[in-house]
Order: sequence, then structure tokens, then C-alpha cells
Amino acid sequence: MCNPQDGDTDRKQPVTACLLSAAFFSALGSSFLYGYNLSVVNSPALYIKAFYNKTWLDRYGEPVGTETVTLLWSITVSIFAIGGLLGALSVSLIVKILGRKGTLLLNNIFALIASLLLTLGEKAKSFEMLIIGRLIIGVDSGIALSALPMYLGEISPKHIRGSIGQFNSILICLGVFTGQVLGLPELLGQVSRWNYLFSFLAFPAILQLCVLPFLPESPRYLLMERRDEAGAERAFQKFLGKKDVSQELEEVHAEARAQENLRTASVLQLLKNPAVRWQLITIVVTMACYQLCGLNAIWYYTNGILQEAGFATNIIPYITLSTGFIETLAAIISGLMIERIGRKPLLIFGFSAMAVFFSLLTVFLNFQNSMSWMPYLSYVCILAVIASFCSGPGGIPFILTGELFEQSYRPAAFMIAGIVNWLSNFAVGLLFPFLQETLQSFAFLVFVVICIMGTIYLYVVLPETKNKTFLDISQSFAKINKIPAPSPSHEIELSGKVI
Repeated sequence: MCNPQDGDTDRKQPVTACLLSAAFFSALGSSFLYGYNLSVVNSPALYIKAFYNKTWLDRYGEPVGTETVTLLWSITVSIFAIGGLLGALSVSLIVKILGRKGTLLLNNIFALIASLLLTLGEKAKSFEMLIIGRLIIGVDSGIALSALPMYLGEISPKHIRGSIGQFNSILICLGVFTGQVLGLPELLGQVSRWNYLFSFLAFPAILQLCVLPFLPESPRYLLMERRDEAGAERAFQKFLGKKDVSQELEEVHAEARAQENLRTASVLQLLKNPAVRWQLITIVVTMACYQLCGLNAIWYYTNGILQEAGFATNIIPYITLSTGFIETLAAIISGLMIERIGRKPLLIFGFSAMAVFFSLLTVFLNFQNSMSWMPYLSYVCILAVIASFCSGPGGIPFILTGELFEQSYRPAAFMIAGIVNWLSNFAVGLLFPFLQETLQSFAFLVFVVICIMGTIYLYVVLPETKNKTFLDISQSFAKINKIPAPSPSHEIELSGKVI
């Protein structure tokens, strides 16, 4: 059992350079690349379409049809989500065999291959290379968005687990911002340089390959899945910067003793187990809201609103940099505040604030042409929606997926969360253009409903996970799952057994 003063002792423990390095470099070669690939194709879109047209003309001796170019471009953009789904489907098996750190290192191979294909596609006069490259970098992102939060959650002390977990969100936002900056016409957003935007993919991957091998594997993985107690002890010592880690080892042992099965559970076993039913429902709802809350759709209106406000077309790319900056700033502030405020309040605030600003945006868009200053209010609403998203909903769903499940169920849980994430991402990309065409600016009211429903569900069901052990969090769901929580006497009895 934990000493009541353990939490105070933990808070006095300084954050080590080893832990910060592991968080930063693991996220740099993973979630940063995901964020970068969300924004990097926007700037060179016209040049890539021109390349498709020229390649088609050289091959077949006639210009490509407008519909064919649109189809090829749509495939280039949307196949990223299909690759992400394939990556999410494979991650459970890979982390079981290679571990968390090993999976992240292997994943860099996909990034390097994708970088080569995307960079050399123009020289090889092959648009197929660009499409395959986008598919492969999608696989990389699908694996990264499951393996990285798993690794960050398992290497962090419970009192800063949320802050370390927010490295995932911060680096996603930083990746988006970097893609926007490098895509400026003065840098790589030119007809003669656009392919080098994809060469940059190799840089974070190589950095991670150079640094991550010298940092420890997840101590929980080493102890509970590899049965390597000595390795787990060394990993804890490096991450925590202290020699005596007996308390941390005992916490992992206690979690192991409380589990029905120490072997990694399959997706089917996770779906069948009533003891984790509401954890699973919570993750599915939260991850679906993460994608369906409307942030991806907001980009559709940004340029149009700025044009309506009277900004010249050539300066709009510089103004839209503010969206990437606001994203990154909000994610950093959220990472600093998450251990004070908690996961649940930040999620509820984020989704409810998005509902408010989407409602205001709908009103302002409908009066866009009636008053000269109305487009400015619309753009302020867009920035507010982005900031609200990044304050909680933009990163906490990944943290919760790692926190709500014990070790044996975690890989399967991340696989299901990844499937929901990427299918929802694909659905928004596929359906929003039709939704917008039918409802016009009222399309945002659909996202208002989704945000409100997500807020109500989280308020009613989700317990606060701040500064709790994984076992404590699991037991907090016992009542709603109608599973009796272990009594103190049962825990004492378990503690006498050997794993």
C-alpha cells in the first residue's frame, strides 16, 4: 500500500534530463511528423497538381482531365488516413514483440522510406511514388500515435504523467506550425523547391535514431512483459534520477498482482471483458470526439474569411501562421496546467468552449457580408476554436487511453483507439465537403452537437485520473462496471504472492 506522504515526496522529485530527453526525442520522431504531414501538403498543392498534369502529358500525350487531377489529389491527401489505420491495426503486435521504444525506433524506417519516395517522385516523373509515400508516412503516423503515448505514460511518475504525456500534443502542434513555416514562398513553397518539403521528414527520424537507443525502455514493459526486474530497476533509476526505486517497483508489482492475466490481451479479450467495458466506451467516445469535433473542417473556412476581410491573397499564408502559433501555445499552456487542473476539467472546458465558439462562428458567417468588420470576428472565433481544442481535447484523449487501462490491456486499447481515430479522420475528410455544400455555414452546428454530447458524457462518466496509479484508476471504474473493487484485505493477501 502507498504511504499517504508518497504524493508529496513525488512532487519534490525533480524532473530529470533523461525523462525530458526521452519525452522530447520520442515525440520528435513520432507525433511531430504526424503534425507536419497534416499541414505540409497545403502549400505545394498547386505545384503537385501541375506535376501530375505534366507527368500525365509526358506519358499519354494529352492533358489530364480536371476530374482525374482532382481524383489523384484526393487520393494523395486521403490515403494518409488509410495508412494511419493500417499502422494502428499493426501496433498491438509490434509493441508486444519489440517493446515501446523498439517500436518507435522501427517506425523511423517508414519515415525514411516515405521521405525518399516523396522527394524523388518528381525527378522520377512518378506521381505513384507520391501516393505510395503518403500511404507509408500514414502507416508511420498510425504506429506513432499509439506507441508514443504508451511509452510516455509508462516512463512518467504519476504526479507529472499528464505533463509528460502532453509532449505528444505539443509536438503535433509544433509539426503543423513547422509545415506552415517551411511552406512559405520565401522558403520551400516554390515550384522549384516543393519536393524538399518532404525531404525534411528524414531529419526528425534521423535525430530520433541517433538519440533514443541510448535512453531506457519502458520499465513497466520490462518488468511486467519481459520479467526483467533488473532492467526495470535501472530504467526507473535513470528516469527518476534516484537510486532507491523500490516504491515504483512495488507499484508495478501491485498492478501485476491485481490483473487476471499477465499476458497481453487481444482486442477480442478486451471487448469481452466486463471489467473494462466503460473504460473502453470512454476511450471510443473521447477519440471519436477528438476527430469529429470539427477542427479539421475549420481550415476550410480560414482563407475565405481572410479574403472577405480584405487581406491580399499573397499575405494570407503569413496570417494563417497565427493558427499554428496559437495551437502550439495552447498545447504548451495545457501541458503546464494539466497536473494542477486535471484531465477531466480541461476536456470539458475544451469541448464546451468549442461548442460556444462554433455557435458564434455560425452567426458571424451568416452576417459576413453585412458589416465590414464581421470577418475579423469570424477569424477571432477560428483562433478561439483552435485554442479551445488544444487546451485539452487535442492531447488528453491519448493520455487517457494509456491511463484507463492496466498493462495487459493497454496495447489492445491503443489499437481500438487508433482505429476509431483514423476512421473518424477519414469520415470527416470524406463527408464534410458534402455537409458543407448542403448546410453551408450551418454545417458547424453539427460539430456543436458533437461537442455538447462529448462534454455531457465526460462530465457524467469520466473520473479524474490526476496523480493516481494505473491500479487506482482501474478500481475507480469498478462501480460503473458493476465489478467489486478489491478490498484492503484482498490486496494484502495478493501482496504475499509472487508474480
